[in-house]
Amino acid sequence: MTKVGGALIVIVSAVILQSSVLPVHIASPFKPDLLLIIVVYLALRGSFQAGAPLSWGLGIVKDVFSGIYLGLNAFSFLLIFLVIKNISDRLYTESAPLFVITASVATLSCVAINLLLLVMFTASPGIAYSMGLGLLPHLLVNAFVASLVPLIPGFDRPLETP
Repeated sequence: MTKVGGALIVIVSAVILQSSVLPVHIASPFKPDLLLIIVVYLALRGSFQAGAPLSWGLGIVKDVFSGIYLGLNAFSFLLIFLVIKNISDRLYTESAPLFVITASVATLSCVAINLLLLVMFTASPGIAYSMGLGLLPHLLVNAFVASLVPLIPGFDRPLETP
């Protein structure tokens, strides 16, 4: 199987888990954001040409299946990808602790960007309180899932050959 086929299977599996399996079995603040973790992996290990459209597409998929404002997560994921990709050229990206730290910072950034956009463009009272209430469990669960990703065989190899 090619690398593209394997990546496609992982992404489709993550979308299915994120949209249909996890919401049924896990309470809301304890659901990992698998698509955000894939965006972080793409930013650290992938190319800009494939990762930028894919991160935007993953955000759109998350928006479509979550039922919130269309484009909110797409913008957040693309912005997070661009920042991490800009920094990742200067880092040792094969480090497992770096991946966990980057996924945690990306989780905080995603919540902050979404909160900022929702406060600016909607009139939802109490949105900051409700998003802040679930931040710590969401952060811990994403960090735990990100700590499992380096255990996958092939984590230390780049996505494409130079």
